[in-house]
Amino acid sequence: MKNFIVTGASRGIGYQTVLTLIQQGHQVLAVARSKDKLQKLKEEAQSESLHLCVCDITQEKDLAKLTQLVGTLGKVDGLVNNAGMVLNKPFMETSKAEWQSVFDVNLFAAIEVIKVIKPSLNTKAHILNISSMGGFQGSAKFPGLAAYSVAKGALSILSECLSAEFASENIAVNSLCLGAVQTEMLEEAFPGYTAPVGPEKMGNYIAEFLLNGHQFYNGKILPVALNNPE
Repeated sequence: MKNFIVTGASRGIGYQTVLTLIQQGHQVLAVARSKDKLQKLKEEAQSESLHLCVCDITQEKDLAKLTQLVGTLGKVDGLVNNAGMVLNKPFMETSKAEWQSVFDVNLFAAIEVIKVIKPSLNTKAHILNISSMGGFQGSAKFPGLAAYSVAKGALSILSECLSAEFASENIAVNSLCLGAVQTEMLEEAFPGYTAPVGPEKMGNYIAEFLLNGHQFYNGKILPVALNNPE
């Protein structure tokens, strides 16, 4: 049994990633803001190996709660930085406050979570940052997604930087740039759009990559898409 932490675990991809890891017999700390949705996850998982952390990882006071819970897990074998938010708004209409909010959730929160869990990471641990095809260099870009895509691109570059910084401790850091997945977040940003992949399949893939991907990759920014839409 290994110990994992998954942020953004209350719905969609994070929710399914946690279920897959629990079903495979691992211990998971699921992190999200919604107590009700995390409780639903707990009820579906029906496992004493699932631990819940209700907190807003963009808030310093809530990160203290996460720090305390991480300490109860023992050594941590992997982190999935999955928490995110999307903003679909033209560049010229996007305010500085909106840019800040998008970066707070998609980049700065991930940075702070890594700082919290770093002292507890096992040798050969795997940090997996969930980015987007919008943040993948050379991919097709779409109007209205500038703030989101730039933040996710920065998260990917962070992965490259940390893979070098943590190399001496045998801690791998990778970034998966996901294409469109049929989640609540996608539906909120793009009403009526149907993605080619559901959260169950993507959650299964992320769990598998978390467990084994670092045996083959480190410091990599990898596209995960059937085609090139956001």
